[in-house]
Amino acid sequence: MLNLIGTYECKADVKGRVMVPAPLKKQLASVAQEGFVIKRAVFQPCLEMYPMKEWDALMLKMGELNRFSRKNNDFIRRFTAGVKTVELDSTGRLLIPKDLMAFAGIDKELVISSAINIVEIWDKDKYEQAIDDAASDFADLAEEVMGNKSNDGDGVS
Repeated sequence: MLNLIGTYECKADVKGRVMVPAPLKKQLASVAQEGFVIKRAVFQPCLEMYPMKEWDALMLKMGELNRFSRKNNDFIRRFTAGVKTVELDSTGRLLIPKDLMAFAGIDKELVISSAINIVEIWDKDKYEQAIDDAASDFADLAEEVMGNKSNDGDGVS
């Protein structure tokens, strides 16, 4: 599994091409040849970019859902709405499809942020607002999400 690190401010050109920052490109080098899947995020007004291996693993889980359940079908349809495959070009640029740029409200300035094994792509102002909005609740969220874990010596405090 990938463990991506970093948050980068970038600019998109008028065609939606973004130069992937060198440190991130280096981290993605082992999976770049297989390509990526880019999609709308579920919980935020941003995009998520999955290395193909990560996407395939997620699709295996989703493939186990009972397709005779209306909720499952609705979820699959909405989750995969607007999904596109993308690649880095020979100069390390990523072409973000226009419909996905519009969904995320990305115009020119954007933030590419690692999220463990995927990459989030945000409009810069929306990213900063999301971080600011979460700041006051982060301690409570951290306690709720991570505080009930047993102390297994992982050094997380």
